[in-house]
Amino acid sequence: MNFFRFLKPKASVTYLYSTNTLRQALEKMEKYRFTTLPIINEDGTYYGSISEGDILWKLKEMEEFNPKDCERILLKDINRYRSYEAISVDNSMRDLMNKAINQNFVPMLDDRGVFIGIITRCDLLEYYLANTGDIDE
Repeated sequence: MNFFRFLKPKASVTYLYSTNTLRQALEKMEKYRFTTLPIINEDGTYYGSISEGDILWKLKEMEEFNPKDCERILLKDINRYRSYEAISVDNSMRDLMNKAINQNFVPMLDDRGVFIGIITRCDLLEYYLANTGDIDE
């Protein structure tokens, strides 16, 4: 099966750069109401993902919270406790499904490691429900 039928291309995905600040991450999460976002490097390669939990742990580490500090902390300097694993165009559908079990989305990379978009667990489940019989059987 072709992954590209499920792909949300990079142009339609909310993502961050590793050089973005904590403040920028918080603003995007608030605006789009996402709890985890992919992070890419300036060259387009996939860096990882950041979650609300990662941000909360970073804020907890700070002795005193000052919102201005969020403008100086880069995402690449924040510990990420569970980054979403990516797949490449060379992976199998089984690889995709195994990652989607534990992740809300699976970042997709081209053969050079460049981020090209995401595949959401929701889209995979909708496809399954539309293409299988009655699941109550």
